[in-house]
Amino acid sequence: MNLKGAEIARYLARPDPTRPGLLIHGQDPMRVSLKRAEAVAALTGPDADTEMRLTRIPGADLRKDAARLIDEVKAVGFFPGPRVALVEDATDTTAPAIRAALDDWTRGDAVIVVTAGTLTRASALRKLFESHPAAVAAPIYDDPPTEDEIAAWLSDAGLRAVPPHAMRDLVALSRAIDPGDFRQTVEKIGLYKRGDDEPLTGEEIAALAPATIEADVDDLIHAAAEGRSAELGPLMQRIGTQGILPVTICIAALRHFRALHTAASDPGGAAAGLSRMRPPVFGPRRDRMARQAQGWGMRPLEDALHLLLDTDLTLRSSSRAPAMAVMERALIRLAMMPRGRR
Repeated sequence: MNLKGAEIARYLARPDPTRPGLLIHGQDPMRVSLKRAEAVAALTGPDADTEMRLTRIPGADLRKDAARLIDEVKAVGFFPGPRVALVEDATDTTAPAIRAALDDWTRGDAVIVVTAGTLTRASALRKLFESHPAAVAAPIYDDPPTEDEIAAWLSDAGLRAVPPHAMRDLVALSRAIDPGDFRQTVEKIGLYKRGDDEPLTGEEIAALAPATIEADVDDLIHAAAEGRSAELGPLMQRIGTQGILPVTICIAALRHFRALHTAASDPGGAAAGLSRMRPPVFGPRRDRMARQAQGWGMRPLEDALHLLLDTDLTLRSSSRAPAMAVMERALIRLAMMPRGRR
């Protein structure tokens, strides 16, 4: 049986222990690993590793010893409780050994969980699970987690007081960072909020989220966008000691001002425009950028983008002008540009 759509998340959260096998496959190893861990934990319950109720078998080992999987599936555990035989990094060459184990499976045997990378429609392993009358195939796509999945992770982390605005920020964050980083961030938030009954806030999410841009570069661009020209010199000196290239600063500034222009031109308002971006801007950073977009206006932001594009061309050209000085001059000009025109 092949799962589709919302069935995938629901089944992996509560897999059926009466089914002999489960194949989890997808392009992103991190997403596959997270779903595998979730499914195995649901099948075995706590302490499966320490009680030897979880057996891990590298897929490559089955090519040398095809009978090993059947032996592990039929083995009687020393500790009571459900068991799982996990075949990791399986390929089509393991399909015959897995087929034999599925055909020989009876109620009370260890459930066979198989993980694999990208499998085409012609894959023997994929065909085996999709056509089997009792086994299940769960393809994992590169889609971000759904709100229901995030809510389940929050609950596992002990978080109950999550207001709608905080959930929106978490959904936005899940689309901006790697799924493994996002899951770790949720766990970090759970630890931070342990014993705190106050609702989760956007400020707390932003403080605990992994940085997606160098903090000093971010401060530098915000200073230019907010007209704080006096702060640019010290910030440029600090960034220069970190070895960050001027062209890197320019690219980050272009990305920031393009986002401001998108926000300023959105008919629903600057905050709505930033929320609709991919990846979306969330939390206090969204509010700050919305204020910047409103303060600039569309036409001045177009002038700012022209200035940054010219600066980018200069930095990439054969000009002999000191690159860092060129970048600093552009940021000073940005900070001193007239703004407020629509």
